[in-house]
Amino acid sequence: MEFDINTITRENVKILKPYSSARDEFEDFDTAEMIFLDANENPFQNGVNRYPDPQQSSVKAILAKNNNVGSSQILLGNGSDEVLDLLFRAFCEPKIDNIISLPPTYGMYSVLANINAVENREVLLSTDFQPQVEKILEAVDENTKIIFLCSPNNPTGNSFSDESVVKLLQNFKGLVVIDEAYIDFSDKESWLTEMDEYPNLVITQTLSKAYGLAGIRLGICYASEAVISVLNKIKPPYNVNELTQQRAIERLKDSDKIKQEIASIIEQREELLKVLLEVSFVEKVYPTEANFVLVKVDDANKRYDELIAKRIVIRNRTTQSLCENCLRFTIGIPEENAVLIKELKLLK
Repeated sequence: MEFDINTITRENVKILKPYSSARDEFEDFDTAEMIFLDANENPFQNGVNRYPDPQQSSVKAILAKNNNVGSSQILLGNGSDEVLDLLFRAFCEPKIDNIISLPPTYGMYSVLANINAVENREVLLSTDFQPQVEKILEAVDENTKIIFLCSPNNPTGNSFSDESVVKLLQNFKGLVVIDEAYIDFSDKESWLTEMDEYPNLVITQTLSKAYGLAGIRLGICYASEAVISVLNKIKPPYNVNELTQQRAIERLKDSDKIKQEIASIIEQREELLKVLLEVSFVEKVYPTEANFVLVKVDDANKRYDELIAKRIVIRNRTTQSLCENCLRFTIGIPEENAVLIKELKLLK
């Protein structure tokens, strides 16, 4: 099915003249030799007295090189939640358009839909946590703008089949957004390799998980130049601060340490999977390709309270669709995991 960016972009966004910040107006100059008297900043140098690069060029250059994409195919945001919100605001007309999400999944899709007055059509995953493609396509109408896929999925931990994703990309004229927050913990390749094949494919990633930078709030959107150009029109001018950009660059350059940490998390995950099967009240351990494990227990509320009493904080997912009596365990450092395992074995 042919994709046309103009048919899904909101009319007011099409004609919008974006705000031009002081720093946008001289982006081609050698800033090292410039005297800045344009942005009403405090002139005394302290490292952060100047506004940050509004296009985050240095961060994008590293990400572009690492992922074999162009910088013009990247948008950065104040966490992935800002990136997701921008997608709503650019392409979904309030009180008219709708999106589709697949529970159980990341809760912000629904929250952002409500904030932006956009209908969220929920199509449950199958019992093995895979997209029910035919039901999804049946839920689509002329006002459906975005389908959100979280793969590996939160809270279930599994990746969606390539066949399902391809079928949606080929048969939906809107955007298919694949949230890859946990892709670094999976053996599957990122869908970044398919961006040139599918102009309606949008991929979001984050530095909050594998990269260990949840505190700096940096989300990433990869898409066609056409999609990124629309998002750039509506993003706030300085949405990623200077300290975040500096810390991201520092971390992205330390690829060996990142790989070591990912390998450790995966190793610890596999160990936890084995032990959980031996815990008396665990009824099922779900396969995972993320940095967490979803487990079905006899009584999720009871077991959650017992672990809280032991000063171990996990996530109770029992209220989520298809997740009755399920707990989610994030993989910690070896010492933390050892305490968790010890306490689980002591519970009766």
